[in-house]
Amino acid sequence: MTPLNDIRCELGEGAFWHPLRGEFFWFDITGRKLHSLARSWEFGEMPSAMGWVDHARVVIAFETRLALFDLETGQSRTLCALEADIPHTRANDGRADPQGGFWIGTMGKGAEHGAGAIWRYCGGELRRLYSDISIPNAISFAPDGHSACFTDTVTSRIMRVGLDAQGWPKGAPESWLDMNAEGLNPDGAVFDAEGRFWVAQWGAGRVASYAPDGQFLRAVSVPAAHSSCPAFGGPDLRSLYCTTARQGRARPHSLDGACFVAPDVAPGVAEHRIRLDDA
Repeated sequence: MTPLNDIRCELGEGAFWHPLRGEFFWFDITGRKLHSLARSWEFGEMPSAMGWVDHARVVIAFETRLALFDLETGQSRTLCALEADIPHTRANDGRADPQGGFWIGTMGKGAEHGAGAIWRYCGGELRRLYSDISIPNAISFAPDGHSACFTDTVTSRIMRVGLDAQGWPKGAPESWLDMNAEGLNPDGAVFDAEGRFWVAQWGAGRVASYAPDGQFLRAVSVPAAHSSCPAFGGPDLRSLYCTTARQGRARPHSLDGACFVAPDVAPGVAEHRIRLDDA
C-alpha cells in the first residue's frame, strides 16, 4: 500500500468511497476534520463516520448528533441527537446498511469499559441496538443484505446477526470470528462483492481477509501499525483504502496517521445510500 498524500491523522477513521462523486473521504476523529483529496473541512466537534444521501449530501456522525452535511456548501443541519446528554462519549465506527439505515457506534472518550453502544438511524428514528460496548467497530453488511457484523474491539471477536426485511436485527448476535488466539484487535471492516470479510487489525499493520466460513485467506500489509478502517473504491471499486492513526504510538514514524491505497485487491461493493424522508 502507498500513502494517498501528506496528511497525517491523529486518529484516522471512517474510510469512505462516495459512489456518485467518485471521491474518497476519511476522518481525523480527534483532529475534528473530514478530508478528501480535493479539500478538508474542520468542525467544532469530533466526526467519525458518514454515509451518502445524494451527490452533495451526506450523513455525518458527530460526538453528540447525526447531521446532514452538504459537501458543496458546507451547510449542515442536525437530524437527531446522539448521546448528547452523555458528555464523556463520542461516535466511532459506522456504515449504511443495504436497507437504507445507518448504524453508528459510540464509545467513551477514554475508551471506558462498557460506556458505549451501537445504534441504528432509520426512518427518522434512532434506536439503540446494543449497549455495554467499549470500542464499537467492524460495522459491516454481507452483500446479500441478510446479516450484519460488528465487534467490541476489546473482545477480539466479530459478532454476526441476521437482519429482517427492514434491516433491523433479528435474534441474538453470535460470535462468528474469534481473533483471541492470534492476539489481534479488530477495527473497521467491510465486505467485498464475493462475501469476503476485510478487517483492519489495530496494532498489526494490516487488513486481513476472511472467507464467509471464517477461514483466514490473506492479509494486505499497511505501512503503519495502527491500521483502523478499510474501504473499497476507485473507478472499478477494486482499490483497497485504509486509514491509520498516530494515537497510541510512543514513537510515531513518518507514515503513522497516513491514509493508504492498494490497487486491484478485490471487487468491492458500492456504499449503500442512506434513505431519508426528504430524499
